[in-house]
Amino acid sequence: MSKKLFGTDGVRGVANVYPMTTEMAMQLGRAAAYIFKKDNRRHRIVIGKDTRLSGYMIENALSAGICSMGVDVLLVGPLPTPGIAFIAKSMRADAGVVISASHNPYQDNGIKFFSRDGFKLPDEVELKIEDLIFSQKIDSLRPTAAEVGKAFRIDDAQGRYIVFLKNSFPGDMDLSGLKIVLDCANGAAYKVAPAVLEELGAEVISIGVSPNGTNINAGCGSLHPDILSEKVKEHRAHLGIALDGDADRVIFVDEFGREVDGDHIMAICATQMLAEGRLAHNTLVATVMSNMGLDIALRKAGGRVVKTAVGDRYVVEEMRQHGYNLGGEQSGHMIFLDHNTTGDGMISALQVLAIMQRSGRSLADLAEVMIALPQVLLNVRVTEKKDINDIADIRKTIAAVEKKLGESGRVLIRYSGTEPLLRVMLEGQDKVEITGYAQEIAAMIEKHLGSGRKKEA
Repeated sequence: MSKKLFGTDGVRGVANVYPMTTEMAMQLGRAAAYIFKKDNRRHRIVIGKDTRLSGYMIENALSAGICSMGVDVLLVGPLPTPGIAFIAKSMRADAGVVISASHNPYQDNGIKFFSRDGFKLPDEVELKIEDLIFSQKIDSLRPTAAEVGKAFRIDDAQGRYIVFLKNSFPGDMDLSGLKIVLDCANGAAYKVAPAVLEELGAEVISIGVSPNGTNINAGCGSLHPDILSEKVKEHRAHLGIALDGDADRVIFVDEFGREVDGDHIMAICATQMLAEGRLAHNTLVATVMSNMGLDIALRKAGGRVVKTAVGDRYVVEEMRQHGYNLGGEQSGHMIFLDHNTTGDGMISALQVLAIMQRSGRSLADLAEVMIALPQVLLNVRVTEKKDINDIADIRKTIAAVEKKLGESGRVLIRYSGTEPLLRVMLEGQDKVEITGYAQEIAAMIEKHLGSGRKKEA
């Protein structure tokens, strides 16, 4: 069965427009509560959110739906997505719900669920939730009197998460001597992230810590590291750290203002863990979007890279199935299963900072462990997501480019799981050459599927 509501990371869309309406939020709450309610004891579901204006209305609708099924709600307010996974697990709640559209602009919002063990729901559970909504199977199930749920606010959730994050950093070390520029994207980590770094002894220059409901991810955060880069150079900081709106991903800037992406961070952490004998099965899990340079770096260090489909949930599934403990994406989602159950921007940052402090090496120096092959990524906005193999012109154009690249490069074409975009990614030895090839493929896609101009990612 194909899903009607859930994408690669929950339900997402423009707030107050189907499917991100209050009516659908209430139904999602009712269906989820029904699934997570296993017996006659009192059940609890944690709800957290980022800083979007629409979070208030969706939070209330979700809460109402959950309570209407006789399940209690624990409200934690603005907190990073990984913080909500942690709180749900540590409080022995039955599930956690995050109201966030991650790196998307403020007018969008989303709803994603974590099970009681802190992991995102598998496809089959999301399909069950959809079936309960569209089949109207639970419409008549309405507890009354003392059987309806109650909502409670958890006032110390931020403090609990701060302690949890600090405990992922080596106890015999601190961050004294480091000057860090931190960009919180005016998002969910605007309070907890600066507090963690400051309490560990770093000098912190914080930006993107004044959310107003509409400025989340606006020209700041992990998708827009330019301001961070300038601030690092202006303050002569040792590095910059940029989170996204829900703080489950992180991008770095070295002391020279150069971006250090998720692939390089995974290379730094994986090779260090290999050297210390801590990388499970000597294996790093990445997605098909990761640069071929990452494979080369791990192979030189005596490890290997296993690739999955794009999406941190698929990385985590591969890790859990085979007992791996480190995985992630080029975009900055990194999962350290020894510390948390999902991508956590601050835990990732703290692991890198620990390596810097232990080794005495700069981020720029550490990042040289991997040399990235030239890569080009173009996004083409599409009107519908057809199978490109069914469109002869597109299929032939891609095949011709692949033949020209041979074994010295690759072509990857994939639809975004959260936006109406077809992503065209090429790698090769020559940046000018692969840019031309990428534009050639993108133009053919635009001709058959496009709804506007293509844009570089």
